[in-house]
Amino acid sequence: MRRIIVLGSTGSIGTQALDVIRANPRRFELVGLAAGSNAEMLGQQAEQFQVEDTALGAEQAEQLVRDVEADVVLNAITGSIGLGCTLAALKAGRTLALANKESLIVGGELVKSAAAEGQIVPVDSEHSALAQALRSGMHGEIRRLVVTASGGPFRGRTRDEMAAVAPAEALAHPTWAMGRVVTTNSATLVNKGLEVIEAHLLFDVEYEDIQVVVHPQSIVHSMVEFIDGSTIAQASPPDMRLPISLSLDWPHRIGGVGRPLDWTKAASWDFEPLDDTAFPSVALAKSVGRAGRTFPAVFNAANEQAVDAFHEGRLPFLGIVDTIAGVVDAHEGPDQLTIESLAEAETWARATADRLIAAS
Repeated sequence: MRRIIVLGSTGSIGTQALDVIRANPRRFELVGLAAGSNAEMLGQQAEQFQVEDTALGAEQAEQLVRDVEADVVLNAITGSIGLGCTLAALKAGRTLALANKESLIVGGELVKSAAAEGQIVPVDSEHSALAQALRSGMHGEIRRLVVTASGGPFRGRTRDEMAAVAPAEALAHPTWAMGRVVTTNSATLVNKGLEVIEAHLLFDVEYEDIQVVVHPQSIVHSMVEFIDGSTIAQASPPDMRLPISLSLDWPHRIGGVGRPLDWTKAASWDFEPLDDTAFPSVALAKSVGRAGRTFPAVFNAANEQAVDAFHEGRLPFLGIVDTIAGVVDAHEGPDQLTIESLAEAETWARATADRLIAAS
């Protein structure tokens, strides 16, 4: 029986995690819940699962992680605000089921140095797929990681063809149902850029050995190519309950979590190269990842400001990545990454992004 704390319990990942816990009462015990602002839904969840320990807001969530006895903390908070909870979970010795990729990306070596080997288990479908495929070989046998991308709602369009797209179009993801920020990030492929940085940090593979390939069916969630020419892929219908369940009880699998592929029906899977001209965010993210220090935090903070501006009608769609690039180009960065330098860089990045947006 694993005792679970779910942070971000009212969001998409959080509610699906509760579905997995509800369906497996002999395997999991929910001991803590935290939400960002939806107090009503948090109260309903606490009543349904008979959970006494709850928190509202990031600071209270950190305290919950420190105070409540648990085996696994699922961090499904959106944005870099989840960094404190990630560090608290690692310091407390909990297994960290990480859906809050931003905390690892902006925290970088701060997070890695706080984590014991195997303490962080990824929740993102791509990184869960990589973790599963990597069990087929040794680290020294890896040739490259292949991270798949659906291509989002604008797959196949040129840069000029995306100039006038509306927020509603950006939110019409062809495969996944996600929140506003993540769905928009999938439309710009900023999300895939962040996932490349996350893959580098999680699996210690160099950026030149991490490739993004477009796979619109979202069946193959990612692949590992080994030095002998073999490629191991993880394939399943798009359903986040599978990687969520693995993260809660890694490396054990839970029966009946997701439906399998139907091999009695004809099907075809497509793989296409990424159009770096139309979607420059992945290449930008790789350069940011190589720069390290506070550069990933600046990338992420500028994106969050730009996404808000896009949905508020203050910035065109292409302006999102253009704004990020402008902020990254203007950033010099400190010599070392600390909590203080990270906070200063994020504040600077948001202010700089706002100025660029206002001037656009």
